[in-house]
Amino acid sequence: MAMTDKAYLIIEGSSERLPCMFNPSELEISRSNSWDSPSLAGQGVQQARYTGAGAGSMSLNLTFDTTDTGKPVTQYTGKLMKLMDVDPSLGGTDEKSNNARPPYVTFHWGDLHSFEAVVTSLSLQFTYFSSTGVPLRAKVSMSLMQYKQSNAFGPQNPTSGTPNPHRVHRVQPGETLDRISARYYGDSTQWRRIASANGIADPLSVRSGTLLSIPRMSS
Repeated sequence: MAMTDKAYLIIEGSSERLPCMFNPSELEISRSNSWDSPSLAGQGVQQARYTGAGAGSMSLNLTFDTTDTGKPVTQYTGKLMKLMDVDPSLGGTDEKSNNARPPYVTFHWGDLHSFEAVVTSLSLQFTYFSSTGVPLRAKVSMSLMQYKQSNAFGPQNPTSGTPNPHRVHRVQPGETLDRISARYYGDSTQWRRIASANGIADPLSVRSGTLLSIPRMSS
C-alpha cells in the first residue's frame, strides 16, 4: 500500500468518493460466531452447538481539517452524519410499510476494501474554530456493522450461505426465526424465507415444539 494513498468511503447509491482527508492510524475489525450450550437440570456441561456467524464490525477514527481553505469542515462531516438518515431512494424502499433504511458504505484504502457496512454509531467533535466561529477541524469516531455476506479482510466461513441439508426443524425453547435462519443459511436475515414457507405471519408467535419446513436456498 503506497504511503500517498488516501482512504475514502463509497456510499450506496452514489459514485461519489467521500475522502477521509487524513488516513486513520488504526482500524479495528472484529467478528463473532454464535454458539449455544443448553443447560439441563441434573446434568453437566452439554456439547456446544454452532448456531451461526455474527456480522463483522469495524471501528475507525477520522480527522477532517479545512484550515487551509477557511471553509466549514461540515462540508465533509455533514455527509457522514447523513449516513445515519433513512434514504428513501434506495432499492426495496416501501414507505407504506415503513420499510426503509440508511445506506451502507464501503471503506477503501489502497488495496484494502471493507465489507459493505452500515453505520451503527457516529460521534462528532469539533476541535478548532475560526475567529468568527466557523468549525475548521473535527474528529469523527465511527462504528460500522457488516451489512451482508462478504470476503473482505479474508475468507469467511466456507459453509456460510449454504443451507443445512435437514429440511425439517423442531423449534427449541427460546429459539427465534432469525437464529434458525442463521443455523441453516449462515445468515439471520433470511428468516423471511422460513416464515413464508411455513405461512407464519408473526415471526414472534412461533411456539416451542413447532415443526418448520426449511426450504433449500436456490443456487
